[in-house]
Amino acid sequence: MRPRRSVLYMPGANERALEKAKSLPADALILDLEDAVAPDAKVAARERVCAAAASGAYGRREVTIRVNAVDTPWHAEDLAAAGKAGPVAVVVPKVDSAEQVRAIAAALPEPVELWAMIETPVAVLRCAEIAAASDRLTALVLGTNDLAKELHAEQVPGRGPLLAALSTCVLAARAAGKVVLDGVYNDVRDAEGFEVECRQGREFGFDGKTLIHPSQLEPCNRVFAPSADDVELSRRIIDAFETARREGRGVVTVDGRMIENLHVDNARRILDLADAVRE
Repeated sequence: MRPRRSVLYMPGANERALEKAKSLPADALILDLEDAVAPDAKVAARERVCAAAASGAYGRREVTIRVNAVDTPWHAEDLAAAGKAGPVAVVVPKVDSAEQVRAIAAALPEPVELWAMIETPVAVLRCAEIAAASDRLTALVLGTNDLAKELHAEQVPGRGPLLAALSTCVLAARAAGKVVLDGVYNDVRDAEGFEVECRQGREFGFDGKTLIHPSQLEPCNRVFAPSADDVELSRRIIDAFETARREGRGVVTVDGRMIENLHVDNARRILDLADAVRE
């Protein structure tokens, strides 16, 4: 299991930011050629980002590159250059169809993965098709700012206007066996609100969250990692289940709650994640 609790966007036009990312405790990085780069800086940023991705200087952090969208003049050259640089994945914004997924996947060299951003109403409605379109697609990334804009929805605490879309995307990702990452939190000064939204994302089933500032890393990593209590309970569930099976007992309880195979499977997933986080 590869943890993806914290996935930090880093502006591709900012050489100092790319250097700083080498020491940040992020599980993954998205070196950004899209929103964070002005049109007249796109070409220079592409060269800088691809060199950074190919450098091998980011240690255990997964390095990905976000290219410009399919309908932009930079997309084709971004995709070709990013593929050659050899990141873990290429992140493509505003993916709206299974056909786009298959075309992009075909253009990427092995073993570079595809992460598809879900940012529009049509993408949400087609999310299951998008998620299942290719084995090369390994993650869905929610673009909640663009989605709210397209929905004419207000971005409010609790994200009520987006909850149906968030849940739909988690369902689609789990049905296809993909990773799913929550969207960004815009107010970097609101630490309390950010942590609340991280907890909401974890409760919904997201694997982690995309971030816009290094200050968001610590709370995000903490919330999306199993707590000590989670680990202790998971071990007791597994031990109790295995003991009952050896003794031929059909009913298992832990802390007064009946335990079934599904609880054991979830406990093993939690322990696997805890082990991956510690590595």
